[in-house]
Amino acid sequence: MSKAVKSARPSREQAEAAVRTLIRWAGDDPAREGLEGTPGRVARAYQEWFAGYRDDPNVLLQRTFEEVDGYDEVVVLRDIRFESHCEHHMAPIVGRVHIGYLPRSRVVGISKLARLVEAYAKRLQIQERMTAQIANTVNQVLKPQGVAVVVEATHGCMTTRGVHKHGASLVTSRMLGVFRRQPQTRQEFLAALDLRGGGFTANALM
Repeated sequence: MSKAVKSARPSREQAEAAVRTLIRWAGDDPAREGLEGTPGRVARAYQEWFAGYRDDPNVLLQRTFEEVDGYDEVVVLRDIRFESHCEHHMAPIVGRVHIGYLPRSRVVGISKLARLVEAYAKRLQIQERMTAQIANTVNQVLKPQGVAVVVEATHGCMTTRGVHKHGASLVTSRMLGVFRRQPQTRQEFLAALDLRGGGFTANALM
């Protein structure tokens, strides 16, 4: 089966026309005063919400530091807030990402880890894939002894439509290298996140 050909990106005018169509489909008049500028505002919002398609996540981690004075313990950056949109309903996903890795001989600036999260979050996503993408990229570029990623988020497609279950959150994880093989290293990471007291277990977050 041949690979699908990526379609050409629509123009700004075509995007705004599509928004007008959705407004009419919803039952309103895109020409009325309150909605007249909405198509342009939606197009600008989409540029911000989906800016991740313009970023190369691998490039974000290229600059590293080797002067670490022999540091060989776990590095953890927690509570990286993100906003994304689910690819099934285009509803918001809002949550936080926790990243840990055990370096071999180099570390990366913490702002780069936050930018990595943004690069994947600002796309149409499912949480499970985003979790794996973040962990796999850190592993491939930094080549550490191990990587651990935990993502906690609420999904608008579940809270604002369908079952309307407010307060429900989804937790996903990806453990690679020593975080997967060694329970003690995994527990050290989870303890840094204070997740053990929340009912999570080492086996549940594998």
